Amino acid sequence: MKVNENLKKYSINELKNIHIYGRTGSQKMPLPLFWTASGVELNVTGSELWVELEADYEMHEPWISIEINGAWIARQMITAGKHTICIFRNMDPQTAKKVRIFRDVQAMSDDGLLYLHIFGFQSDGEFLPVPKKERKIEIIGDSITSGEGSIGAQEELDWISMWFTALNDYAVMTADKVNADFRLVSQSGWGVVSSWDNNPNCALPDYYEQVCGVCKGDVNEKAGAKEVNDFSSWQPDYIIVNLGTNDDGAFHNAEWTNPETGEVFEQRMTLENTYLDEDLRRFIEKVKNFLKKLRKSNPNAYIFWAFGMLGAELFPAIQTAVKEYTEEAGDKNVEAVLLPQAEGEGVGARSHPGVINHRQAAEILSKKIMEKEA
Repeated sequence: MKVNENLKKYSINELKNIHIYGRTGSQKMPLPLFWTASGVELNVTGSELWVELEADYEMHEPWISIEINGAWIARQMITAGKHTICIFRNMDPQTAKKVRIFRDVQAMSDDGLLYLHIFGFQSDGEFLPVPKKERKIEIIGDSITSGEGSIGAQEELDWISMWFTALNDYAVMTADKVNADFRLVSQSGWGVVSSWDNNPNCALPDYYEQVCGVCKGDVNEKAGAKEVNDFSSWQPDYIIVNLGTNDDGAFHNAEWTNPETGEVFEQRMTLENTYLDEDLRRFIEKVKNFLKKLRKSNPNAYIFWAFGMLGAELFPAIQTAVKEYTEEAGDKNVEAVLLPQAEGEGVGARSHPGVINHRQAAEILSKKIMEKEA
């Protein structure tokens, strides 16, 4: 391949005209991409653009998606090591191109080696200012918010990175519909009280105040994953929480036993196959406590607790929690939102919501947001 002698190298920390998606800690060079849909946006002229990045993993390789001028033009696995990847070539050098590069795969709490870092770019063009977004949205959830199963055929059931993507995700779709900057905090299988298999150590609200506390490994810790998140540096106008699906799963699964202590934990059903009152009350209180934590860190955000893409049995309990919280706290800027369930063609890979269902959810949530500003 002919080498473009006009390419110049730019480290990520010397580029002023760049928009960063996702939470970051104290490390800025290289730029760590921790969560689903973390990434960068550029507005660049020139005929070529390359990105320099580095990855590692034990079992869950990271994937990235690339957009140019709003079109999804590439998606690929990033193998272990340092790579220079072409984003575009031979384009009109005078025309500015809007480029977005996203991490497709969520933070994996069971892979201590997994990381994805951006070191910089090579281009023969100029990096122009990126237009400012009109609002900010934080989206918090589980596998649905991580985009698990939103790509791939319905029959795919393998637990692999390939079936995650940010660009078929209702979270990114919602933000794009309302021209918002966004940050995702999500973890497959996790809930408000426990994971789907009743592990109480997998409650996402417990990790919310860290940059990416679910990450493990020395590289992630050095990059700032365990640091307390600086909420003052980025305040959302809206927060969307989509948690509870795995709590519902826990109610229907066997108890979890701590392998070290022998302690057991279970969200229980009655003999009549209804939620046990005391465990349902525990779930309601945990939802309320998370709303308090969210409000403490984000005093001016309007909060939507959205639910229903994989069943809505716990939605009445969420409504109860929201109602009790608003009355007790005097906080009227919170509401529960029922989302459409994934059915038929709306089901994607791994029996999760597919792109059709994600679009349906994004339509509802974006309308909710715009109604608040009407």
